[in-house]
Amino acid sequence: MNNIRRAGIVIKPHAPSVESILKDLVAYFEKHGIACVLEDVAARKLGRSGGLLRADVPAASDLVVVLGGDGTMLSVAHHAARAGVPVMGVNLGRLGFLTEIPVSEAMLTLDDLLAGDASLISPRWLLEARAAGAVSYCLNDVVVTKGAVARMIELTIGIDGKEVATLKADGLIVSTPTGSTAYSLSAGGPIIHPLVPAFVLTPICPHTLSFRPLAVPSTSIVSVRLLTGGEEVHLTLDGQRGGVLVGNDVIDIRKSPVELQLVTSPRRNYYDLVKEKLGWAE
Repeated sequence: MNNIRRAGIVIKPHAPSVESILKDLVAYFEKHGIACVLEDVAARKLGRSGGLLRADVPAASDLVVVLGGDGTMLSVAHHAARAGVPVMGVNLGRLGFLTEIPVSEAMLTLDDLLAGDASLISPRWLLEARAAGAVSYCLNDVVVTKGAVARMIELTIGIDGKEVATLKADGLIVSTPTGSTAYSLSAGGPIIHPLVPAFVLTPICPHTLSFRPLAVPSTSIVSVRLLTGGEEVHLTLDGQRGGVLVGNDVIDIRKSPVELQLVTSPRRNYYDLVKEKLGWAE
């Protein structure tokens, strides 16, 4: 990828050592003749002016580097997908499943990327969620869940125009393969390789033990209708955005027309990652 002229940098501001790592990263890019497009909080840490809002960084960049954890990555991933620019996550958090590049390997990975190693790019498709006329894109999941003091909620689930189930539960997770290792996994869903063309419907604490997670083709359109009224019910997108639902609200979920170009490590594959981060098969 020798066409990178502008590198956007997004940070988790209170992550340990973020300021020194940020300085090293900016020095690396400027040494290679690449201009740095800084998120406003990153610009302030360096005493520079001209920082942008996080949402505006991808459109002004040819590559985005995230210094932080998976939450920081999720906050910018949907913007980067729509802008069509690759994103590399450098892990300054705890788990770091999406931000998989350790600090010690960041510059080495950038060396390979700038040298044109296309094998580092892992395409990750997103979900498109339509609710109340608004369209949102999600890398991990769309979640409908009860509030902290609400009772169990009731939903109907439709697939490709046909009602297939009524769910009584604490909620429902609809996840991409990328998101299968996040909230869905904690709720009992399967691990799905990112290249599998499917998404997963995972109930949260269902009233019946027979309601198991279901994988459906990525060509499907899933419609979730909230039947419960008078309770606090939330729609959450990638654990970052969302709003409140009321009775008979419908969320239509399908594969998004945009995808994220995620920069992965040249030193480990997906199976190494699930073993390292999740202890899978150990």
